[in-house]
Amino acid sequence: QVQLVESGGGSVQSGGSLRLSCAYSGFGQAPAYIGWFRQAPGKEREGLATIYTGGSTSTYYAASLKGRFTISQEKAKNTVYLQMNSLKPEDTAMYYCAADPPPYSGSRLSAQEYDYWGQGTQVTVSS
Repeated sequence: QVQLVESGGGSVQSGGSLRLSCAYSGFGQAPAYIGWFRQAPGKEREGLATIYTGGSTSTYYAASLKGRFTISQEKAKNTVYLQMNSLKPEDTAMYYCAADPPPYSGSRLSAQEYDYWGQGTQVTVSS
């Protein structure tokens, strides 16, 4: 059974940093894309970054992030991270990690391509 558990959210002041973690399980040896998404109240779910857990690490980022966020992984721990720097009040949202096992198709940052989702972790940035 595939499971994803997010952690690391919280409250931070504008300009601060947070690192989110996504622990995943249930894929066995099959690689997958693990992505980070966020959803603010009244807004659509937004794709932020994704990383491939297979042999060749590929990453994709939303252009709107402008280098503030970095996705990484520790394969030995089945964990994907999202380092978020220079946080702004508009980054306030529920943050989710999601998994897209093979076969892969469509945009790597499209929420509809991802089959498995965690429960989310709240990030609140105050001005």
